[in-house]
Amino acid sequence: MDLSKIAVSINKAINTQEVAVKEKHARTCILGTHHEKGAHTFWAAVNRLPLSSNAVLCWKFCHVFHKLLRDGHPNVIKDSMRNKADLTDMSRMWGHLSEGYGKLCSIYLKLLITKMEFHIKNPRFPGNLQMSNRQLEEAGENDVNNFFQLTVEMFDYLECELNLFLGVFSSLDMSRSVSVTAAGQCRLAPLIQVILDCSHLYDYTVKLLFKLHSCLPADTLQGHRDRFQEQFKKLKSLFYRSSNLQYFKRLIQIPQLPENPPNFLRASALSEHISPVVVIPAESSSPESEHVVETDDLVDTDIPVLPAAVETKFDDLFGTSAAVDPFNFNSQNGMRKDDKDRLIDQLTREIQALKEELESFRLESSRLCQALRGRVSELEAELAEQSHLRLQAVGESEFLKAELDDLRRAREDTEKEQRSLTEIESFMCLTLGKAQANEQRYTKLKEKYTELVQGHADLLRKNAEVTRQMTVARAAQDEVEAVRREMQEKVKAAQEAADRQERGQLEELQELQKQLVSSQVELDSLKTTMASSQQSSAALSTQLATLASEKADLVQSLTKVEAELVARGNELERVQSSLATERESGVKTAEALQNQLNEKESREQALESQLVAARWSSLQGAVEEAEKIIQDSLSQIDDPAHISCTSSADYLASRCQASLDCLDRLHSAREAFIADSTGVSELVRAVTQCGHLVADTIVQGSATSHMVPVEQADALSECVKVCGAEALALLGQMKQQDNLAATDNSKLKAALEAILATAEKLRPRGLELQQGELGDLVEQEMAATSAAVESAAARIEEMLNKSRAVDTGIKMEVNERILASCTELMQAIKELVLSSKDLQRDIVESGRGAASMKEFYAKNSRWTEGLISASKAVGWGATVMVDAADLVVQGKGKFEELMVCSREIAASTAQLVAASKVKADKDSTNLHRLQQASRGVTQATAAVVASTKSGKSQIEEKDTMDFSSMTLTQIKRQEMDAQVLVLELETRLQKERERLGELRKKHYELAGVAEGWGEEEEGTG
Repeated sequence: MDLSKIAVSINKAINTQEVAVKEKHARTCILGTHHEKGAHTFWAAVNRLPLSSNAVLCWKFCHVFHKLLRDGHPNVIKDSMRNKADLTDMSRMWGHLSEGYGKLCSIYLKLLITKMEFHIKNPRFPGNLQMSNRQLEEAGENDVNNFFQLTVEMFDYLECELNLFLGVFSSLDMSRSVSVTAAGQCRLAPLIQVILDCSHLYDYTVKLLFKLHSCLPADTLQGHRDRFQEQFKKLKSLFYRSSNLQYFKRLIQIPQLPENPPNFLRASALSEHISPVVVIPAESSSPESEHVVETDDLVDTDIPVLPAAVETKFDDLFGTSAAVDPFNFNSQNGMRKDDKDRLIDQLTREIQALKEELESFRLESSRLCQALRGRVSELEAELAEQSHLRLQAVGESEFLKAELDDLRRAREDTEKEQRSLTEIESFMCLTLGKAQANEQRYTKLKEKYTELVQGHADLLRKNAEVTRQMTVARAAQDEVEAVRREMQEKVKAAQEAADRQERGQLEELQELQKQLVSSQVELDSLKTTMASSQQSSAALSTQLATLASEKADLVQSLTKVEAELVARGNELERVQSSLATERESGVKTAEALQNQLNEKESREQALESQLVAARWSSLQGAVEEAEKIIQDSLSQIDDPAHISCTSSADYLASRCQASLDCLDRLHSAREAFIADSTGVSELVRAVTQCGHLVADTIVQGSATSHMVPVEQADALSECVKVCGAEALALLGQMKQQDNLAATDNSKLKAALEAILATAEKLRPRGLELQQGELGDLVEQEMAATSAAVESAAARIEEMLNKSRAVDTGIKMEVNERILASCTELMQAIKELVLSSKDLQRDIVESGRGAASMKEFYAKNSRWTEGLISASKAVGWGATVMVDAADLVVQGKGKFEELMVCSREIAASTAQLVAASKVKADKDSTNLHRLQQASRGVTQATAAVVASTKSGKSQIEEKDTMDFSSMTLTQIKRQEMDAQVLVLELETRLQKERERLGELRKKHYELAGVAEGWGEEEEGTG
């Protein structure tokens, strides 16, 4: 394959068009990696693309790269690890975007990096994750630690896959059919690769978890089960949502996960697990991939072959081909017979070749059928074996179920013991950990003790068996002794009989010899007697030999029995010594376990006492901290810096009410702690919060007393101090463990209620007006403002006439200019007031308020109060400015007073404009008129200030000092006086600025109290 063609396909697959990647271009890239056995060409082409500047381009790169990692050559993963750092930087860069393709590209790049790291760390897993169960077993190398680590890595891998899944779905508008649009398909197309990965990862995770549960305790794998449950819910939901999208229905068949996750605590549940299989339908051939169908492919090779008997029957009935055919027109046309024969021979050979080919096809098909039948037989045998194994597994599962029930009961007992320690506070976590570790060691020691008791019982049973065998051996030995004694008696009797016979024979021989010597006469009779004697002697000798052989046999059997008795005696001694040793070791182990149990009980008692002490210590610490807070608040009352702090009666009442509620909660927590000492955490929180709230009440009460008359201030201060003293007394009682049950908070509650009653009395009552009164007040204030402005304009006109009649020269010019600018300012204010009235009327009539103007003002009382305040400020400012102008014209006033008054009027008109704009429509004509009038007031104010400054400078030029008659000493003296005056004026200026700031702050506070501003806010300090 040409590398240039691969590069072209890469550039066509990865472009800036927001459409899905075409499969033919992606397939060409995959084939290119297999052709060059790596991804060098791919990365050479990708590194030239501006992936960091175009999110769609980066998204399509991730899609193609994911396909290469799954279906490309195995070396793609190794070649791509060189670019891991660039991919990480790119992921971090796209992660700064919170929406669109940028966020998706960041998640997708993290997934690809995780996939590469997983396959590098686990090279046995191919890129498409397709493995058999045997290969999965080999990947863990039969080591439970490897299986444990592999499961964690698969969880991380699957977590990245699910994050991309969720990211794509959250970026789509599911209310519209986004899966049929090109942009939607561009985002959904990579999810096919994600679904393929997730199906395998889910299957392998389930199998590995069953494997781990067969090797490790269930408690150790609790974290694995929790994480699997979470991922199972997400994956099931995402598979279900994906299967409903029209885009996926024609491209992939998505499996559905079971209703409930597998139960890993039941080993037989593995047989119920069904591996999810993702089916990708065969793609319909595109016009580009269609090929020309060969004519040979259309030949039907399944033509049935006629048997030979049919062919011969045809020749017998109609003759051979040599017969003349009356309908053969070829011969009539003059065709020669040789040509016909050749044609027939050729056709015959072709037919024979077709027959041979058909026969070979038939043999091949029969061979394949036999092979398939053999495979079916093998599969049936495997099925029978699997059925047998399944029956065995069912039996084992029943046994394991019984064991699991025992373990569950033991676990329930253990959990009951553990639940008794769950009430320990957070700062006792270390102690709780140690207690749990001791509990686990106690459980292990208990199991070891159970095993030792079981072993001891087995040894006792074995001892009883050995004792029984010893009894049987003793009985056998007694029987052998009896037989031996009997045989000895028989041998002894036989020996005595033989001795008696020998003595008798000797006596007979002696008698015979005597007879032989004495009587030769009776020789014949003696010979006969001697012959008979010899015969009887021979018989006796034979009998004696027989008895001797029997004696040897008896001695041999006796020796064997004695040897067997000795061996059994040795074995008995060995068993007895072993039994004694095991009994001693069992006794020692039982004593050691008893000692450890006693030590554990003593440690538990010590821990319990430490826990009780820690609970009381934590409560004491909270009480002491609350005392410090309250003492600090009491000390602030007498602090001179606290005198400037103020607060409102409304805020003080809210703090008192919160303190009373917390006091009730403190009482409930104290009762609960007395009933159950483990519930110290709630009491600690209640004590701490109560201390803070009471201290805040004390501080706010003192701050509120700074704003009320002296008599009420003294009463409030006394109530606050009493409250602090009662709070300290209550906390002092709680510090003593014996007096905790007898503590009484009624006095503190009464003190707080007294402060609350005082605060209710101090609440402002000036604005508690009825609906009709509030509406009338607005009308009155607006009318008063208009009247004040008209009166001010008339007075200015009157002053101007007087100035023209009395003053001359520069003074008249200055007075005329100042009064003219004041007249323009009054006209602008008048226009502003009229525009404000029109806008208010427009607001009421536009439907924003009620039916009448008074009801609307009453409904929006807070806005109405601001409007009234602004109107008052405008009227007052106009009156004050006229008075200041009158004094300036008469030569008794200061120009600075006139400039300050004009600026104050500008601020008041700005307040009036802001109050009117709050509820106005932004497109209202009257609102535009009001804004235009506001700008006119601002310009007129600037004109007043400018004319005042100009007049001041002209007047000061007239008073230029004459230094011609002064001496050097006088000039130096006046220079020093001027410097002193400058310093005094600067100091006075600084003090006046500070005083101005305090006055403004106080004015704001008094205005807020008078008009009800910030009812829920804290007082300023």
